[in-house]
Formats: sequence, structure tokens, C-alpha cells
Amino acid sequence: MLVATMNPTPDAKMPRESRGSPRKIQNYLGSISGPPLDRIDLHVEVPAVPFQEITSECTGETSARIRERVIAARLRQHERFASKPRITCNARMGSRERKAYCALASDTMDMLKAAMSDMRLSARAYDRVLKVARTIADLVGSEGILTDHVMEAVQLRSLD
Repeated sequence: MLVATMNPTPDAKMPRESRGSPRKIQNYLGSISGPPLDRIDLHVEVPAVPFQEITSECTGETSARIRERVIAARLRQHERFASKPRITCNARMGSRERKAYCALASDTMDMLKAAMSDMRLSARAYDRVLKVARTIADLVGSEGILTDHVMEAVQLRSLD
């Protein structure tokens, strides 16, 4: 597993606060070439948390609840690939398994096709989006991959 971080601008500030020109910021973000970036499944922008949110009494989903969902999703994957000892999770699916377990309805496929074209995603990114969408579906307990799952997986490719 690889976890990597990157500042949003050369001076480590958010783009609207940076003193760098838009061109300089774009060049900085382009310093990671396509092929390595293509091999990273999730690209998540983490903005600064406003003070009001930090001090708020409202809480989101607990870590314990998230852990339960992850364990349930991993169990689904274990059962799905029980006859395939080399495949332990969705990320390890080959093209045959991806075709079997990541089938999309035609409207969802059309949406993915448009997103792929708009974002100029590669074949490798297509493969990764489907596997991430399958995992999102597993996390919510869905048998099939729905449009919302694919949309979320596409949004997790924000650096592409």
C-alpha cells in the first residue's frame, strides 16, 4: 500500500491563498507525471478544516462503525473470491473478474464513458475506477455497482 501526500501549491498554501501564478501552480501540479499518478487508486484533496467545524459538537460516523463496514466489505470480497486464492480483494481482480463483478447498467456505463472522455482517463484509470466503485458498493452493502458508486469513484481521481 502506498500513501502519499503533496502540497497543493509550491508554497504549500491553498491555490486562492498562494502567491504563485496560476501557471506556476499548474506546472507544480504537473510535476508528477501521468504513469505513476495513474497507478494510485485514490486521489483525495483534503482542504483545511474551518475552526467552526473543529470545535463543533456534531460528530460524523464513528470509527467503530466505519470499521464494521470495512470488515463487512472485506468479508463480501473474501466470499466473492473464495475459489480464487490469489485474489484477496477487489484491487487484485484481473480483467476476467472485473468483467464478472463490475458489470454496469447502460446508463451508468454512458456516464462513465463521458467522465473518461472529459477527464481524459487512461485504460488503467478505467480499471481502477471500476475496482474502486466495486469497493464502494461493497462498503454500502450493494450487490451491484450503481451510478452513485461510479460517480464517487470518478471523483476520487481528481488529480487526473
